[in-house]
Amino acid sequence: MRVAILEDDTQVGQLLSLWLEAAGNPCDLFVTGEAFQRGLSRESYDLLLLDWMLPDTTGDKVLIWVREHIDTRVPIVFVTARDAEEDIVRGLTLGADDYLVKPVRHAEFMARVAAVTRRVYGLADARGTLTFPPYALNLDARQITVEGKPVELTQKEFDLALFLFRNPGRLLSRTHILDAVWGQQGDLTTRTVDTHMSRIRTKLGFGPEAGWRLGSVYSHGYRLEHAGV
Repeated sequence: MRVAILEDDTQVGQLLSLWLEAAGNPCDLFVTGEAFQRGLSRESYDLLLLDWMLPDTTGDKVLIWVREHIDTRVPIVFVTARDAEEDIVRGLTLGADDYLVKPVRHAEFMARVAAVTRRVYGLADARGTLTFPPYALNLDARQITVEGKPVELTQKEFDLALFLFRNPGRLLSRTHILDAVWGQQGDLTTRTVDTHMSRIRTKLGFGPEAGWRLGSVYSHGYRLEHAGV
């Protein structure tokens, strides 16, 4: 899970990053609303954490901007010292998925984050078969079939296809894909993503006739979506 944190208190931000990264979740920390918005315009994330009181704006304004300009599915959690009932209600009404009041405790914070991501994305089953007609992804055998016919893929190509099918319709940045599929390997470049995308597009036959389109967005990343969308 890739996380963007908006927190002008660097000690708090670094502590949240430490907790999340220890659990295998890479984080980017931003200290101003402007920097946060620039970051989200370039990259994609699985979770956003927002402070409310910021040097250049307020968290509720940032939340409104995110819901208007960024993937509306991405979960947002406030982590803030503002504990008034009207603030909590406003944050949740504007589209936040949870609201935590500082100081936050490690175990509770991680549990609430896990609960939010389960609720938004669903449980990521490690076994069984996922179906996206005409595609079927057998997670036990790590095999993809198209209309029942197996497609020969490398293990990394399977991982990449699985990541795309688990995020249909989302615009995913190349860096996000590298983090999720290759695990932040520093010797790799975004060209690795482009090469693998080209291979699975050809092997899986993405296109109108298959009902799924794998599109690229210049300077950003890729989106797998129904061909009719």
